[in-house]
Formats: sequence, structure tokens, C-alpha cells
Amino acid sequence: QDRFAFLWDDLVDGALGAIVLVDTRRIEDCFPAVDYFEEHGIPFVIGVNAFDGARRFDPAEVREAIGVPGELPLLECDARRRESVKGVLVALTEQILSRRLQRAG
Repeated sequence: QDRFAFLWDDLVDGALGAIVLVDTRRIEDCFPAVDYFEEHGIPFVIGVNAFDGARRFDPAEVREAIGVPGELPLLECDARRRESVKGVLVALTEQILSRRLQRAG
């Protein structure tokens, strides 16, 4: 939530990466988080939360609406389901490792 933006520097201190969890009913709410992580060079992935009864969008539409590049992982998930969340965490781990390998090589 944007109202907590003043805390972000403290919250990410020592973080290896982040997940931006998107609610497609309020997609504009994710813009400050995406901007923050991009500006600070913090690896992140997008998790599109699948709510019961919420309209589903094609991932390409969500990616375009958010304005993130094609190489940034964007996964549909259900934040209430452990296995679904594990998939997003694995994608984040892969994103972090990929970034570190790029910097090392």
C-alpha cells in the first residue's frame, strides 16, 4: 500500500528480492511498489492474485497494464493456497539467482 511507502527503505533493508502481489480489481495500487523495486534495483516478480469471482485477464494484458518487461516473471497465483505461493517463491528465487549470475559473469 502506497500509504506505507515511507517504511519501504527499512522494510527492504537486507532483502534479496520481493513479490508484488497484484489484485486485478485494483491494478493501479501496484504501481508504486513496481516503481520502487525498479528504481532501487531490487529483484522482484509479479504475482497476480486469483480471487474467487474476480475477472481473469491474460497475463500479457496484465503485463501491459503494469508496464513491466517480458523477461520479468509474472505468475498467476492464489495467495490462500500454499502450493500456489510456493511457485511464486521459486520464481523469485530464480530471478534473484539469475540477476546475481548476470552480475558475476
